[in-house]
Amino acid sequence: MFQRLIDDVKETAGSAVRLTSLAVAAAVALLITTSFLCAAAFMFVLERHGPVAACLTGAAIFFVVTALAAGSYMVRKNQIENQIKVRAEQAAKTAAHSLLADPAMVAVGIQVIRAIGIKRLVPILAIGGVALGFFAARGGQRTAEEPAE
Repeated sequence: MFQRLIDDVKETAGSAVRLTSLAVAAAVALLITTSFLCAAAFMFVLERHGPVAACLTGAAIFFVVTALAAGSYMVRKNQIENQIKVRAEQAAKTAAHSLLADPAMVAVGIQVIRAIGIKRLVPILAIGGVALGFFAARGGQRTAEEPAE
């Protein structure tokens, strides 16, 4: 159980690092490319229409590039969030199914009930249910706590 939790943390941290490095590399490349294209467009418009139109053209080029970069970043971030949700749902379904279907786990549960007694076990199960509720609520917040990039 803890190994799965550790693997999930490693996977989300790894994807956040990859996403950040991808965003930085794309931003640097776009900055350099846009700088040269904007300089060329500025010189062309400056010769034909004057300095005000040239400055407005440069601003328009930077605005379009920024909008494209932000849009692609948001699409990728939404894809990652959807993948995390699907994996969490699948993991929850398989974990619950495998525990209930395992005969050894059922036998251990019956032995625990016999050893402790049903009257003493009810409060323990209630505390376990509350802890499970907190754990499930925290698992849903984990995707919201990822750093915004």
